[in-house]
Amino acid sequence: MNSAELRIGEVATRSGVSVDTVRYYERRRLLPRAIRSGGGFRLFAPETVERVKFIKQAQELGFSLDEISELLTTGGTQECQRVRDLLRGKLTELDERMRMMREFRRTLAQHLAACEKELEERGSKAQCSVLVNLSRAQTKKEVKR
Repeated sequence: MNSAELRIGEVATRSGVSVDTVRYYERRRLLPRAIRSGGGFRLFAPETVERVKFIKQAQELGFSLDEISELLTTGGTQECQRVRDLLRGKLTELDERMRMMREFRRTLAQHLAACEKELEERGSKAQCSVLVNLSRAQTKKEVKR
């Protein structure tokens, strides 16, 4: 065993994932096949840790394992174009989610302002305008059915 090579548990610990996750990534061919020690232990190159971290980060950003596999593929112009198109699509999806979250944040801020105003103006006699408006909206939906 080369002193630079890492056992699967070391890769998992340094990457912040479980041993099962490392095995799964290896089965999915997201990681190069590990060599085996004389005792049968999987031995990984040190750069495997960064690759696992990249995979986890990409998953957290909404990439599927199939999409990550494409990102990890190295090759010529066609593969580069596919990766570019994939990244462009993910950026578009992310921009849309961010737009929706900003819109939702504005709505929540408006509800908060309404609650604060009601409490300030009516004190202990306040009625939560947010709940009243939600109740009215639900009643309107039920009447339309």
